Amino acid sequence: MAREPDEKKTNGTTACPVGAEPAAHRLLIRRVLRYAPNPLRDEWVNIGVLVFDPESGERRLRLVEEEEEFHRVRRLHPDADESVLPRLRDTLESLYTAEGRIVDWKNGGGLAWLGELDKLDKVLSAALQVADPVGTRAADLDAELERLYRDQVAVPRAAGRAGLPGSRGNLRAYCSQVFKQARLWDRLDKSVRAAEFTFPGDPMRLDYSYRRNGTRGFVQTLSVTRSPADAKVLAYTAKRIQDLGRFTPEFTAVTDVPLSSDNDRHKFVRDTLREAGVEPVPLEGFAVWVAKLRPMLQ
Repeated sequence: MAREPDEKKTNGTTACPVGAEPAAHRLLIRRVLRYAPNPLRDEWVNIGVLVFDPESGERRLRLVEEEEEFHRVRRLHPDADESVLPRLRDTLESLYTAEGRIVDWKNGGGLAWLGELDKLDKVLSAALQVADPVGTRAADLDAELERLYRDQVAVPRAAGRAGLPGSRGNLRAYCSQVFKQARLWDRLDKSVRAAEFTFPGDPMRLDYSYRRNGTRGFVQTLSVTRSPADAKVLAYTAKRIQDLGRFTPEFTAVTDVPLSSDNDRHKFVRDTLREAGVEPVPLEGFAVWVAKLRPMLQ
């Protein structure tokens, strides 16, 4: 994902450039991504959200990725072709430079990219649709993306289930907030392609990555309550990165619950991760873990 520009600070507050709107009044554009497999019927299901800043070119993209979200798509469209989703992400991101910005954004590149969005259904599949752009105002791209995804795409939660452990999306939202409060956000790579280290076509994304003194660290959220088998995927990916030998890696898995030695499922996750060199950190202890990491990244 795109790196956010460094903020300029004045006496502990964010400096606002002359003539620019305060951050609280930042104008953003949102576009909802839809899956509609039958072009003859006006039926679709929302599968993602794209939010971008037309002034700077910063953007955030989130697509369905959890199994229960795919179950919802399948319930509405039993013959859904899930392979179109990785292609959708790749096509969107291929329009950006390595730094995550549109080439020559302020000199017409942005307008050209907006035109490409309108052609996505033709580029990828007739089943994909991009809803009309809608303006929204928010101070933070990431927070707005999470809000829109929760409102427009995420599987609705019954009121009585509000206390259940969160999805990976909820875990990421919390981790992102902690990283920002620690002022490490701009030092991280986000949504890193696992295919860079495993095999071409690998759809997995690693939530965060950082670099320090020749070491590259990876941080991945893991919902033990909902999907403990994801530990095996993360363990395989960690071993593959280690075997490449291109750099010294370190791995952290942020789990939604502390791993108890009295719970067989928790022991499976803990042992699977640690055998692959991945250290589990419970969400409740993540802020302390980040506080220890911070001086090493300064």
